Parts: sequence; C-alpha cells; structure tokens
Amino acid sequence: MVLPGVYAPQEDTALLVGALSDESLPPGAAVLDVGTGTGALALAAALRGGRVTAVDVSWRAVWAARLNAARAGVRIRVRHGNLFTPVRGQRFDLVLANPPYVPAPAGGRRPRGAARAWDAGRDGRMVLDRICLEVPGLLRPGGVLLLVQSALSDPARTEALLREAGLKAAVTRRRRIAFGPVVRGRERWLRQHGLLSGAEHEEELVVVRAELPV
Repeated sequence: MVLPGVYAPQEDTALLVGALSDESLPPGAAVLDVGTGTGALALAAALRGGRVTAVDVSWRAVWAARLNAARAGVRIRVRHGNLFTPVRGQRFDLVLANPPYVPAPAGGRRPRGAARAWDAGRDGRMVLDRICLEVPGLLRPGGVLLLVQSALSDPARTEALLREAGLKAAVTRRRRIAFGPVVRGRERWLRQHGLLSGAEHEEELVVVRAELPV
C-alpha cells in the first residue's frame, strides 16, 4: 500500500532487496531500515527473521509502513524521526538505507513534502554524508550497511568516507535504468552542471556495502 506523498518502491528498492538477499541474516538479527517509506525493505528483512526497526521523517510513511506490516502479518517497530535520531544509543547487525540522493537545483534549501524522499542538495549528498558520518556508531562489530544511491551523487565519496570511518566499503551491485520523472524534470540542469554528460541517457544506481570489522 502506497499512501499519497509516500515514496513508492522503485528500481532502487529492488536493487537493495537483491543486496539484502545476498547477506547472511541470522534469526533475531537487529536490523534498521532508515527512510523506510512504505516499509518494503523492512518487511523483506522481517520475513528473513530479523528484528526490524524502521524510521522515517514522514508521518504518512510511518503509517504506511505500519499498515503494510499488519497486512503482511509481520512485526516491525516503526518510529517517526529524522534519520538516526529515534535510535540513538542502539546498535544493529544490519542497516538498510535508501536515502534522498538526487541533486537538486534548490541547493541547501531543505525539501518539503514528497520531495524529501529524493531531493538532496546541489551535490545529492545532503543525507549521504550524514549517514557516512553517523552509521559507524550504530553498527555492532561485524555489522553491515547496505546503501543505495545514484552515480549522480558520487559513490566514490561514499566509499571513501566510510573507509575513513574505519569500515570496509565497496560497491557490490550496479544497475542502469531509464531516467525517472525526477531526473527527467531536471535533466537540463544536471547537464549544465556537469552531473550528466551529453552521452548519458540512463542513470546508474549502485549499492554500497560497508562492514565494521570485528
């Protein structure tokens, strides 16, 4: 169920679900799904036996995730809040993140409404940089972050920041997709600012996997 104004599962969600399927997730593993939207990733982890906490800044997303969990007959804890704020002091075996990552002409102005699910500042890293900075403190030894983003928002920087924080990080999945409505709507701006070349007519999505050493 997708409520109005809630980010609907798309190719990035499917790519992250595929990466999740590659992980060894023991029953009872503590899982965090940050920016849960409809709860699709949280439900996938719960069906694998994880003890899942899901967080979203949108109240509509919180209610959508709760409704979808009830319909699926699985238990997840859904919390309202900005990024990791509702789970301060907790540690997880796995963190899933499908954050906003599309560069936006509005620059540093914080997006509102549904755009909070995709707009991420002029370089697309408004939320990605925060995740790289804060996620090491949320992982148990051996814990894993699975994060999906666009090549438009510099996956190499994500890898570098996570490595600087002491994690082992690498891109593990890639998928090229047709431009969606958000990228199409700002294609000219992206090209003018060198974020898309004239030869590019598809967007590349990647999954970055990072692990905190034991």
